[in-house]
Amino acid sequence: MKRKVAITGIGLVTPLGNDRETTWDGLIQGKSGIAPTTHFDASGFTTTISAEVKGFDPESAVSDKKTLKVASSSHLYALAAAREALSDAGIAPTEKTSNRWGLSVGSGMMSVSYDDLAEFQTAAAPEGDLDPAALAKDDFPGNPVSFCRWQSNTGLALLTKEFGIGGYTTSVHTACASGGQAVGTGLKVMRRHQADFMLVGGFDSMINPVGISGFCLLGALSTDNDTPEKASRPFDATRGGFVLGEGAGFLVLEDWDHAVERGAHIYAELAGDGNSLSCYRITDSPPDGNGPIQAIEQALQDAGLKAADIDYVNAHGTSTKMNDQSECAALKAVMADHIDTVRVSSTKSCMGHLIAAAGAVEAAVCALAIDRGVAPVNANHENDDPDCDVNLVKGQSQEMPIRAALSNSLGFGGSNSSLVFRSAQEVSS
Repeated sequence: MKRKVAITGIGLVTPLGNDRETTWDGLIQGKSGIAPTTHFDASGFTTTISAEVKGFDPESAVSDKKTLKVASSSHLYALAAAREALSDAGIAPTEKTSNRWGLSVGSGMMSVSYDDLAEFQTAAAPEGDLDPAALAKDDFPGNPVSFCRWQSNTGLALLTKEFGIGGYTTSVHTACASGGQAVGTGLKVMRRHQADFMLVGGFDSMINPVGISGFCLLGALSTDNDTPEKASRPFDATRGGFVLGEGAGFLVLEDWDHAVERGAHIYAELAGDGNSLSCYRITDSPPDGNGPIQAIEQALQDAGLKAADIDYVNAHGTSTKMNDQSECAALKAVMADHIDTVRVSSTKSCMGHLIAAAGAVEAAVCALAIDRGVAPVNANHENDDPDCDVNLVKGQSQEMPIRAALSNSLGFGGSNSSLVFRSAQEVSS
């Protein structure tokens, strides 16, 4: 029999708020975290809006202030969200249990900051061509701390050090599927009994000139700069691209029986994990939903559930033309006759697209939706699209019992992640 895994802690830092409850309240009310970009001067780009984290106190994220010299903004979001998740769970690694705690994170794709690139260019290639002699000068402004900061495993190392995790650790990067696959990896590690507790999640921040320019060149971002609060319109017939966001989401996973024994609050069971790779187009999923179909079916099978058991889907729903259409095709193929009764929403309508953090944050949303009996609204939907004719949560969030929920994360390059969650009542019955 498969080991049952409970979600007992949740921590969030998002464009809607710097903690779990503020984020959840914003989602349920359909608030928008999207506004004109302030992290840098974006006036020269076709897209001048984003979903930024606001009012975040970096010092609140760390116990050792020296960490501030090494950590990027996304690392600090991760540390803060992880700390909240552990506090919420009421359990954390100790010297005795450290080796039975694991860590699985979805990390962002930015390997160097724009400021560091600009400093290097000024010093080594002021006229545009690289000057090798400049690199050999004693006063070359190379910063070893900056070099370390942008290594892909730095966030993993900071989290491990901060919280004393001594067991299985891994960092996942599969673009927009990173957070979801990191959560799913935690489930597999728990089932293999390689850990008794897992801290799982994702973090990212690409709101900088390099990140914005890349997505602008791909034509993936919304250019509704005059109405940022309505720019992200998943599944709407007038949708025109996603809004880039940032943040972090973390969950604490533990053995179900252990959680029950210690009287922990269990948000939901993390019940199933599915993955596939579409290899269709760098920016789009297959029109027939083939890759996502495989991931969803795998997750359901892994959970031991049928499509008819799913009451709510937190869709990937980026608000791009092709990906929304592909995901709906996949949902209709898998859900079949059940498609008209399962409720669907994309919380990117409020938070934007958090890239590597998206799947982890949306996993947390599914657990909260099950625990609190509310399906968050698919905000900004005004115009039906016949290619996206699923049962969207329109107008306002809906109170409803949720026996099981599905979360999809469909990444650029074709990586697909699906997770299934089941209510504690269903597990206990």
